[in-house]
Amino acid sequence: MSQTAITVPAPLIVSPETTMAVCRQTIAHHSKSFALASRILPPASRDATAVVYTWCRRADDAVDLVAADEQLAALARLRDELALVYSGRRPADPMLAAFQDVTRDAGIPRHYPAELLAGMEMDATGHVYLTVDELLLYAYRVASTVGLMMTHVMGVAGDRALRNAAHLGLAMQLSNICRDVLEDWERGRLYLPDELLARHGAGDLRAHLGGPFPDELAEPVASAVDELLALADRFYRSGDRGIIDLPWRCAFAVRTARLVYAAIGDRVRRTGCDVRAGRAVVPGWRKALLVVRAAAGIIGSLPRRALRRLAGRRHHPPTTTQELSHDLLSL
Repeated sequence: MSQTAITVPAPLIVSPETTMAVCRQTIAHHSKSFALASRILPPASRDATAVVYTWCRRADDAVDLVAADEQLAALARLRDELALVYSGRRPADPMLAAFQDVTRDAGIPRHYPAELLAGMEMDATGHVYLTVDELLLYAYRVASTVGLMMTHVMGVAGDRALRNAAHLGLAMQLSNICRDVLEDWERGRLYLPDELLARHGAGDLRAHLGGPFPDELAEPVASAVDELLALADRFYRSGDRGIIDLPWRCAFAVRTARLVYAAIGDRVRRTGCDVRAGRAVVPGWRKALLVVRAAAGIIGSLPRRALRRLAGRRHHPPTTTQELSHDLLSL
């Protein structure tokens, strides 16, 4: 039986102020972790972040909320919209116009949103992940690109921070994948790579996709998830090294988001990485403690930041584009 297509009406936006209000509501509704972190940002970066997030959410919904046989057509429309955004012609849609303003003012390369759409295409075509590198390609496209767009919104003290930003995106996406194994399974998706599953004795897991999750494979799958979380930890550590290159309030926000996402992996580990245990959720009190921890880390970095200012290090939009390469995936 085919899915029933869901039509997403265009928002009735008539002014820049209303556009921004919709963007703020979107980030608050769809991502509690990002909404928490974005409140820490300075106002200009906060609004630009809300616009970028809303464009990403719009693109995701445009593909996910239609029937499977309509998803590639939806992606084609999104690519046409992106071409318009970067053409210099003013889009009639206020949301696209707001995104155009942010991409222009922050100097966001077209490569990043284009790669995000390429990641969505991997979902739409039911890509089968044979190797960990293929999974990292997907994670780069759907998560690292968002972090890299944020470096343009926030500014960095040097382009070397782009590699760290990309690694932080990889880590966050791996955390999401490990949390959502059962939820994705029920949607007919499996992101755990075949080579990883085979290494832990669950090489025939994909043959069961579409049916009940096989209890007899829960233990080897848990071992595979644990290995993927260990890889995420390594990318988190690299991401940490780039936070010093962000303005302090932006660094505070990014550090908060990083700690909250890493805590998802901690919650998964507390269940023994049993994917049948349900969705891992970081409780509100734990998030509050992580905000305090993030603040302590930023306070501790202030002397180093002062020395950098004395040395003439200033924050600016990146001047290069961080593309995916074998070197980027090496740690």
